Amino acid sequence: MEFRFHGRGGQGVVTASQLLVASAFKVGLWGQSIPMFGAERRGAPVEAYARISNTPIRRHSQVYRPDVVAVFDPKIMEVVDVLRGLKPNGIILLNSPEGKFEHGFEGFRVYCVDATGIAVKLGLYFAGFPAVNTAIVGALARVIGILPLEAVLETISSIWSGKVGELNAEAAKLAYNSIGGV
Repeated sequence: MEFRFHGRGGQGVVTASQLLVASAFKVGLWGQSIPMFGAERRGAPVEAYARISNTPIRRHSQVYRPDVVAVFDPKIMEVVDVLRGLKPNGIILLNSPEGKFEHGFEGFRVYCVDATGIAVKLGLYFAGFPAVNTAIVGALARVIGILPLEAVLETISSIWSGKVGELNAEAAKLAYNSIGGV
């Protein structure tokens, strides 16, 4: 299964890709996290990629034909074609506060999570911006159905300790449980 993450610099896009793959390792899967770095600056469009498989992954490249696209900022769709290469019946996970979107997504399975609302509710900020990455990974675990929430929580706890770890784990849980219709 191949993933592409779209967001803005400072939203934790690369970290989310790494969290997803580290969570896959916890359940015996293989994985790769691939950051895409361009002209780096906070707020600029950022992409990251991930692969998860039950067999070793020999390909080491960007993901051109993802099964899943995660969109951290719905406004990014105004400047980036997030559907580029997405396989038919592919999954789109949108960070959308009200489950609303203006784009046509016919032929894809669309899920929404209010990752920003969860981050704000929990006081998760990084450099003044809501940190939505752990909520996105929690929601992804739910929609892809191959990663148990416990693996994501264990990974988060291994990266962040104390209150920060607890809040990020709570964000993942809230997002996981907020996804309906899976």
